[in-house]
Amino acid sequence: MPRSQRNDNFIDKTFTVIADIVLKVLPASRSEKEAFSYYRDGMSAQSEGEYAEALENYYEALKLEEDPYDRSYILYNIGLIYSSNGEYIKALEYYHQALELNAKLPQALNNIAVIYHYQGTKSMDQSNLEMSKTMFDKAANYWKQAIQLAPNNYIEAQNWLKTTGRI
Repeated sequence: MPRSQRNDNFIDKTFTVIADIVLKVLPASRSEKEAFSYYRDGMSAQSEGEYAEALENYYEALKLEEDPYDRSYILYNIGLIYSSNGEYIKALEYYHQALELNAKLPQALNNIAVIYHYQGTKSMDQSNLEMSKTMFDKAANYWKQAIQLAPNNYIEAQNWLKTTGRI
């Protein structure tokens, strides 16, 4: 049974009903509708912490989805899962793939910056100051790009850029 048919709470059920109606009304191909269904099930599984199931659904959605914009969000969500699991190299790969398809995805830029900042902090803790500076500079570069796209977001990043003299 698809995940969308076994949602337990009212909001999930409401979203599922509305999404099903929209899916029926939209002039989309069968493949596009199926891709959306997998994507929706992936989001539902991801929100419940069922990352393996979410990844399965996202990978199926990627096989079917042709629209670059929609593919970018699928790739972004895959990156989120890998990042949540501490697999930062894989997360970076998926965030970059998402950005190749949709350069105006500030949340991907922000998440890349967060990973580089984390690596910079880790390097600093290990007294590797050269690597730390490199990672912090990379973080700054990605945060600047994210802030340029979404100037009212990422306030902590903006403050960090100011206090470290990187803005």
